[in-house]
Amino acid sequence: MLSERDKQQLDDEGYLVFDDLMGHELLEGLRTRVEQLFAAEGAQAGAEFKQEPKARRLANLVNKGEIFGRAIEIPEVIECMAHVLGPEFKLSSLNVRAADPQSDCSQPLHADSGAVADDRGYWVSNSVWMLDDFTTENGAIRMVPGSHKWRRLPQDALADPAAPHPDEVVLTGRAGTVVVMNAHMWHSATANHTTGQRRAMHAFYTRRDKPQQQYQKQLLSREVQARLRPSLRWLLALDDPLNDELSSRFSGASGFLK
Repeated sequence: MLSERDKQQLDDEGYLVFDDLMGHELLEGLRTRVEQLFAAEGAQAGAEFKQEPKARRLANLVNKGEIFGRAIEIPEVIECMAHVLGPEFKLSSLNVRAADPQSDCSQPLHADSGAVADDRGYWVSNSVWMLDDFTTENGAIRMVPGSHKWRRLPQDALADPAAPHPDEVVLTGRAGTVVVMNAHMWHSATANHTTGQRRAMHAFYTRRDKPQQQYQKQLLSREVQARLRPSLRWLLALDDPLNDELSSRFSGASGFLK
């Protein structure tokens, strides 16, 4: 499904935008389920992994609704992950981050997992699911295209990773858009200056020789695991002895990466 132009964009710039990829039904289903989870989990929302001032979070979403399993297998996203990471990859985590209205929840420029490409190439790639419109005023992502090729982390290369970068662009788009990002590319959230919320789901993937950020085999209930189709079991690395070994070395008792 990816054209040669798409692949070149992903290689050179480090990201690829799919306008309206979710479609109305999936977008509304994700919004509804996310809000149900925020209401049900209350002050504990995201606590099993990470909480953040001025932003709401959810974690371990594959365990919290069938709709999330549908999302992580969207073919366009899967093809992008295979292009960036190679054919052997897996879901690392599935979370939501919602920037609070009128709050400075901005972040310094970073690469996900503090990752630098190794001798096998890139090993982390993320997808950003816009559950609301992303605008220049509501906390959209800023990113530095091409920085994934520099094999440096912003905290090592910049005097102030929180400062504006001369080459940064702000990623805007309509709700329903999905953006695949080579997660070695420098990026960060910006402040939400509006009165509305800005919700995003992050489906984060990694190469199979690296540990999952969230060890799915431990975190998913037996009931959820029993009903997963084979393709999802592969994507979650549920029957992968190497993943079990990696997780025993790098995951804590909670199932989340140490």
